[in-house]
Amino acid sequence: MINLRIFILAFLCLLVVSCGGGVKDGAPRRDIDASNIPDAVPRFEPITKAGNKSPYVVFGKKYYVLPSFKNYRGKGLASWYGTKFHGQKTSNGETYNMYAMTAAHKTLPIPCYVQVTNLENGRKAIVRVNDRGPFHDDRVIDLSYAAAKKLGVYGAGTARVEVVAIDPANFQGNSVESPRVAATDPVPSREKAGAGKIFLQVGAFSTPDAAENYRLRAANRTAYPVNVRQEYTGGKALFKVLVGPFDTQNRLLATKDSLQRHENLPSFVVYD
Repeated sequence: MINLRIFILAFLCLLVVSCGGGVKDGAPRRDIDASNIPDAVPRFEPITKAGNKSPYVVFGKKYYVLPSFKNYRGKGLASWYGTKFHGQKTSNGETYNMYAMTAAHKTLPIPCYVQVTNLENGRKAIVRVNDRGPFHDDRVIDLSYAAAKKLGVYGAGTARVEVVAIDPANFQGNSVESPRVAATDPVPSREKAGAGKIFLQVGAFSTPDAAENYRLRAANRTAYPVNVRQEYTGGKALFKVLVGPFDTQNRLLATKDSLQRHENLPSFVVYD
């Protein structure tokens, strides 16, 4: 059975009423400050049975769901949908919440995560795809009201965007930046650093699954211990992937170079 939202969406389109864009679908009476709404945080989720039937047909056109979200990149118009669908079921059976950072896509497997860049103003946001649509050839994604507000799509109804799928295994939304140490730079001594053991940090993640993926990749390229350390920043958990400790500068620099060349894992020096 085709999802209820698809039926309603098709009916509204036939009446030349907005499919999330164009003529406005409807915003809540009270406006929101979208700058305070955090992006969706990519994490590993199983593909649901509901919403991923392939192929499926809308308006007589057949759509094939992609076998994977990986390496997906697309450009086109973004539209949005709001009050007409708020509280209704999305294609995978969840309840649509126009205040959440979500979106609908015609062919990406759901759920998955994408970064949307508004090419007209440069704004970026990460949304979770959990619905189907918009069923216009020139439209690539249908944003929730909150996502449309955050990206600056809400006012005009549509905007040209780029959509790039995010692999949760490579997501570093809470990464900690630190000066990089080039392979030719000397490693400060423990005495000068005023610290104890020396490590390489290859990433800091918002989820333990993403951190474990990087830990395994780093462990394939070094005989030194690779561990995940959980810390808290601003009340949020952060999972840091640390290699070491190292006892000599040469071994640290050799490991840093190996991680970069063979696993594309940039790292920087930290002290404990």
